[in-house]
Amino acid sequence: MEVALELARSCDYATSPNPMVGAVVIRDGEIVGRGRTAPAGGPHAEVTALREAGEAARGATLVVSLEPCCHQGRTPPCTEAVVAAGISRCIAAMPDPNPRVSGSGLEALRRAGIEVTVGVGSETARLLNEQYLRWMTAGVPFVTAKFAASLDGRIATASGESHWITGDAARRLGHLLRHRHDAVLVGVGTVLADDPELSTRLEGTVARQPLRVVLDSRLSVPPAARVIGSDGRCLIATRSGAPAAARRALEAAGARVIPFTPGADGRVPLGEVLKLLAEEERISVLVEGGARVHGSVFDQELADRVVAYIAPRVVGGERAPCAVAGRGVARLAAAAPLTGVTVERAGDDIVVSGYCVRGQGGASPVQGGE
Repeated sequence: MEVALELARSCDYATSPNPMVGAVVIRDGEIVGRGRTAPAGGPHAEVTALREAGEAARGATLVVSLEPCCHQGRTPPCTEAVVAAGISRCIAAMPDPNPRVSGSGLEALRRAGIEVTVGVGSETARLLNEQYLRWMTAGVPFVTAKFAASLDGRIATASGESHWITGDAARRLGHLLRHRHDAVLVGVGTVLADDPELSTRLEGTVARQPLRVVLDSRLSVPPAARVIGSDGRCLIATRSGAPAAARRALEAAGARVIPFTPGADGRVPLGEVLKLLAEEERISVLVEGGARVHGSVFDQELADRVVAYIAPRVVGGERAPCAVAGRGVARLAAAAPLTGVTVERAGDDIVVSGYCVRGQGGASPVQGGE
């Protein structure tokens, strides 16, 4: 199972919206076939492992990090391939929460006379596919709130200078986060202040480029903004009734502009934007700010995970912007601590990450609460 999980990890998020899955075929104590899920439309891990094993798969054991699928999607059902190969036993780390599978794949194997064991390595398997699990069980993307701040919680000076609060090592980790998400989301204030590309830049790696999403109620983004780019991967979420001329100019520049009915506060409804992304099979979203957007994320309990890069410097200044604005909480007891917290170094900076607990008695994805 450790080998299967490592094969799943090596998919490196390229399978989205499908889960990252690894599989091995074992015969007489030796691995005779290995496989990992290919990008969407390609063969699944089980099929690749069975092909590599060939005739050695007959009477062998299949170890897989997720329940084999039993439905026709972009590829045929994996259960049919497992049965046809003559596998005698299947060990799966966890069931697939996809309602089209959800135990039916394992049951199909049992009906074919295959011995089935479930639960080996389940915690690691859940963490590997936390984005897929959130999307499949809740119908919304897995949301990571990421910010870089000084030791006193400032994301810029009072004059607006923000480049760079953290060092090179922390910024590289930030690009890794982009690589691991399907979309990166910011507010228009960030675009106007910094003119970011929001692209993924990693040396020596074929980086995934996420969809770039901007919340812009008044369509203030300049058509020449770098976030729009030339690849058609920029979505600007605005309010219905936004200036038609500005919309035409942004669309002519290559952006996709989607109007939403504004919320009670008159702003673009972030929850509805996330639902749209989920419908378009963007199963994970990295929210990079600014403070008002992060405030909305936490006020509405939309975050699943927090990643904070803390620089060992004090900025100060009453008007220096903080990392998270919004309403906040009235009592400290209402500010639930993160779970599954990790703390690591990135050069001179500190990286703190953990999972959010939603509402009273809620549970984080790492605890299997969804």
